[in-house]
Order: sequence, then C-alpha cells, then structure tokens
Amino acid sequence: MSDAALTHPTNASSRINYHADLPTGRISVEVHASDVAAEELFGFAQRRNPKRAFLFVSRVLGRHIPVSPTIMRATFLAMAAKIPCDLPGPVLIMGLAETAVGLGAGVHREWCRITGRDDAVYLPSTRHPLCTSVLAHFSEDHSHATTHLVHQPADSSLHAMVVGAGSLVLVDDEITTGQTLANLRAALKNAGIQGIRKVVLATITDWSAGSAGDSWGEPVETVSLLSGRFTWAPREGASIPCMPHVDVTAPGTIPLDPRRDWGRMGIRRHPEVAAGPGFLTSERVLVLGTGEHVWRPFLLAEALEQIGCDVSFSAVTRSPIALGHAIDSALCFRDSYGIGIPNFAYNVDPAKYDRILLCTETPPECVDPAFVRALGPALTILSEAT
Repeated sequence: MSDAALTHPTNASSRINYHADLPTGRISVEVHASDVAAEELFGFAQRRNPKRAFLFVSRVLGRHIPVSPTIMRATFLAMAAKIPCDLPGPVLIMGLAETAVGLGAGVHREWCRITGRDDAVYLPSTRHPLCTSVLAHFSEDHSHATTHLVHQPADSSLHAMVVGAGSLVLVDDEITTGQTLANLRAALKNAGIQGIRKVVLATITDWSAGSAGDSWGEPVETVSLLSGRFTWAPREGASIPCMPHVDVTAPGTIPLDPRRDWGRMGIRRHPEVAAGPGFLTSERVLVLGTGEHVWRPFLLAEALEQIGCDVSFSAVTRSPIALGHAIDSALCFRDSYGIGIPNFAYNVDPAKYDRILLCTETPPECVDPAFVRALGPALTILSEAT
C-alpha cells in the first residue's frame, strides 16, 4: 500500500500482515484470503469520529479516492460473480448508505446480467426522507450518521417484489461484526418481510471471518473479495478526534422530488446514460457524485470512458476524515440539500483535470459557492433538478 506510515506486508504462516500508525493508535490487519491484492483494495486513514477512530479507505469504490469506472465495474462484477445464481426469487438486493449505495446498484446490475434474471429489485438504505412511506428504520451505531431509512416502493410491482422477497442480498463495502446488517435484517422482519429463505452478505472486505450472520437463525452466506481480521490498539494519551455535526437523517430546505428518484424507492432495470456531445477523447474528466446521488453520475462516467475520455469518478461525502495516509487533501463546504451539515471532497486536485462534472440532484444554485470556487474554471454542474 502507498500510505506513508504503512509497513511493508510480511508473510506469516501464509497470511499477509499489514499495519499503519495513525494519530490515535495502530491498526493491524491480517489477510487470510484475497482475490485482489490488499494494497489495490484499500488504504487507511484517521476518522474524525470518537466511536471508531480508523477507516479503511477504498481504492475501488470511487468515494474517497478518484478511480476509473473500469476499476469500479470490475469490482461490481467480481462481487456479483460470487453471489449464487439460483437464489429463491424474488431477490431483494440492498446497498447501505452512504458509501455502498453505488456499490449495491453496480452489484445488482452485474448480477442480473450474469444470471439473466429479471426478478431482482435494488432498494438501498438512505438518510434522506422523501416525504413518502417508509418501510423500515435501522441503526448503524458506530457511524458518523447513525439512522438509516428504507423507503417503501411506490410502484406496486416493485413493492410486491420487496415484501414477497425469497432471498435477500445485503451489500456493503466492509463487514466488521455485521451488527449493522443484523439491525437491517431485524428491521425488515418487523416491516413484514417474512418469506426470505436465503440471505447473502456481499462485501469487498470481510473482517468477521465469515461469521457475521452466524447468530441470525437462518441460512446466511458471506461472499467477499478479501477476508481477514484486524485489531485496533489506541495510543495512550492521544487526543479524541472532534467530529463535526453530520448525524442528521432529516429533510433539508431543498426538497427532493420522488418522481426524479434514482433508486431510493426501488429500481429493477438501470437506465442507459449517454455521454452527450462536445467531449474530446483526449480530455481528462472527473465526474463527482454528491452524497447518495452516485449511480447515475457513475453511469455518465462509464459512458464518457467508453467514448475514450480519461475518466475518474469520485463523490462528495458527509464522512469526516483527517488528512494523512490515504487522504492527501480535503475540501470542506456546505451540503447542497439545505440540511446544514458539512460535506467533504477528498483527494480532488482540480489541476489534474480538463473538466470536472459535479452531478447533483438539487438545483445548481444550491451548491456552496466556496466549493464552486475551489473546483475552479473546469467545473460544470449537472443537475437532475433542472
């Protein structure tokens, strides 16, 4: 891995070990099995969160580190290929907000392509109320933003697939204890989804040794690109990181139109997105999603890459992370939903790009002018609200 304070991997009993020294402690990782080299999957960083002081920073998700759409799609495909093809239907696939919303959508798309099945619905969790019916609430206790919602699909056929699901696939970027996934599973049962006969936990990195669903009392299979375990040793006397106020699950002053929803209310088939005219194949393009609004922006990035542009994809996030290790730079600005919380863009250097496409689901004027100035003259705002 390229993190400055990350030791070189060492082989011990055919297992690969890493560690990194962070300001508040040491994170040590033992990799048991991996389809992809660990250094290609993640680095480390210091969370600004006293509940969990460390972070695995993905190099394949397009969230905190800009990455090519090709790498992202390869990750979606590799995960989807591990999910059984013969799951009892209908199949409910869910990605967890904020980080795994796009990951879940990508896994859903690739799994449907691999299997040829048309009885799978994608329904992510969210922290954005839409003033529509809510199917379930659950908690992510260690997170910087604890409360998740699951919206009830307004479309009757999608709703029937969700409540009648025979299989459940829960997608997240990492699994540690699996407690958040267990909270979601319990919330779905409380919502009346009682017919699930098979559960699959799909993740990039599994730190639970495959045991995340062992106590659920039903068949649970865990699939991952990397499995292992980690330990965290706090540094004596280290100051507790200060976390900004981002723990909000509430509508902002800029309402979201459910009719323009990209998937929070369920989606069965994914749209085709065209690159549009005016792009040169020699251009270096950064496509930025905002918060949970990442799937359609990714499809745009994919389309631009297919016509020959040199494309990177990343996304604005509410996750507060300190500089250092895998985080080289951070831009801080006001969120564009009118929630009143800070947002961040990590590892974004405007000088590296000829064009920066900031994709929002709120009107362009809702983007913080300070963020607009920071991104500079290469910026174009593409709004779903116009």
